Amino acid sequence: MSLTQLPTALLALIQSPLTHAKTQLTHLLLDIIATGPVPRHIAFEMDGNRRYARKQGREGREGHSNGFHTLLRVLELCLRLRIHCVTVYAFAIENFNRPKDEVDALMKLAQERLVEIAEKGDILDKYGVRLNVLGNRDLLPPSVQAAIEKAEAMTQHNSSAILNVCAPYASQHEITTAVESVIREAIDEGDLDGSKITEHTITSHLSTSLAGSPPLDVFVRTSGVKRLSGFMAWQCNEQTQIHMIDTYWPDFGVLDFVPILLEYQRKMWAEGRSHVSSGADEDAEERGCIVCGDRDGVEGDCLKVKDGKGRE
Repeated sequence: MSLTQLPTALLALIQSPLTHAKTQLTHLLLDIIATGPVPRHIAFEMDGNRRYARKQGREGREGHSNGFHTLLRVLELCLRLRIHCVTVYAFAIENFNRPKDEVDALMKLAQERLVEIAEKGDILDKYGVRLNVLGNRDLLPPSVQAAIEKAEAMTQHNSSAILNVCAPYASQHEITTAVESVIREAIDEGDLDGSKITEHTITSHLSTSLAGSPPLDVFVRTSGVKRLSGFMAWQCNEQTQIHMIDTYWPDFGVLDFVPILLEYQRKMWAEGRSHVSSGADEDAEERGCIVCGDRDGVEGDCLKVKDGKGRE
């Protein structure tokens, strides 16, 4: 080893145990947090990939690639906390209005990552995660649609947790589709007075509900933009805790996430409510209906959690 290589080698020797110690401390912190109330369903609006890339003097594609790796890291944090459902905003319908070369690059990246998930899927297999891609798939290239179908098929029997990837998605489209479905069913049943078009029936026909997702507990948007921008507009309600943080998505990490979790726990304890993540079945009855949150359970279109891991 030359003298010029020595500083790099020494730095690597120092960094290795430090990295291990940091990982162990992170796991310990998450395990402590998991003993208290944790969200059942958290949504991330993964914003700031392009601005992150520009800040680093890189191309936009690199920002999106870094954003994907952040998704994997954050997903594992959520799964370690036993958060049952994670929903992410990957691509908006209006993003098709961006320059063609950027859209093409994003579609290629999406196809590559979906193939990677289907062929490797280490995190999804390790934690038993079922993947759902929600949105208007008809707008996607056939190659991406095929990759989605393959990735979903590979995880369809997983039942411990849910990952919803919204792409291409818009709340307006989701709500419109849900209302159309409710009206169509009412007509088929001969109910023409509109009595079946209710908040409950529309909620039960949303793509997130059909995917088995619980009510939304926490909404996080990165990059400092303070609006929903067409993501989860119906699902956000008076019980949803909304956080708009300044960090760009590729930079989002434990130090950004922990304060959000602690604030959730503080509010839950203050309100006398507790969704403690036990990883077992004892809180299944407390969860009640995963569509509307009714603790007594609701018959009909609602999906009722049977054992905390799947549908009844």
